[in-house]
Amino acid sequence: MLFSPTRRRQAMARGQRLAERHGAFLAEHMAEEVIERLQWVTRDFVDVLVLGMAPPALLAALHAKGMRVTHAGPAGRDLTCDEDHLPFDPAGFDLVIALGTLDSVNDLPGALIQINRALRPDGLMMAAMIGAGSLPRLKAAMLAADEAGGRGVGARIHPQVDVRAAGDLLQRARFAMPVADSDTLTVRYSSLPALIADLRAHGWTNTLVSPAPPLGKAGLIGALQAFAEAADADGKTAERFEILYLSGWAPSPDQPKPARRGSGSASLASVLGKAKKNEAGG
Repeated sequence: MLFSPTRRRQAMARGQRLAERHGAFLAEHMAEEVIERLQWVTRDFVDVLVLGMAPPALLAALHAKGMRVTHAGPAGRDLTCDEDHLPFDPAGFDLVIALGTLDSVNDLPGALIQINRALRPDGLMMAAMIGAGSLPRLKAAMLAADEAGGRGVGARIHPQVDVRAAGDLLQRARFAMPVADSDTLTVRYSSLPALIADLRAHGWTNTLVSPAPPLGKAGLIGALQAFAEAADADGKTAERFEILYLSGWAPSPDQPKPARRGSGSASLASVLGKAKKNEAGG
């Protein structure tokens, strides 16, 4: 077990309280992207399961379309559970949205399989989470802290999944038409504590089973200095968030099937050859 379920639930519950008071702009950004992508989908959804964070704008958009929403997860308003131990009957939802928490679940492949199981045939899963490449300035600051403290490098940042691995996991979970992509969000912070405050508001603090020991005075000074030294001329440090977006459909006999291998009437080489001739001909 990599993550502590108890510490994870505590962090998410605290984050939800902070977000209700001050907002959680990264979660809101994820929600806006999910809402926009849902507008591309032509089918209607009725029963929706929201796992993880549930910004007001997301819930309002779902309710506005007449959807029945169940909010569950480490700090779920309707039900508290972990995403890799979903207590729902099979085929109970036609849409599952997982926002901001799948990156810290102990069994991510198992969580995706259970989400697929909770979907009705031709139901849709959409997820957003922090991915590999995120928080390089924070990682550098924590490394500097450990060096300043003289204790060796500790486990202070969660492992992160890259977009290719996410796509492989969707296929492993037997989603139809799986898609994994990412975008980069750069946020400029006046100080390291300002970044930490944002992470707390999302429940994204360290929830590892065996976290590194506290930084100590020397470590904290080292971390603050390293973060400040990475600042631009205006004194603000740019931090990067790589956000992964995952989608996939529960299998259904009515879904379009890929063409049988070798059934095409033209070879790729001939198609490319025609394209080159067309380009040459203007």
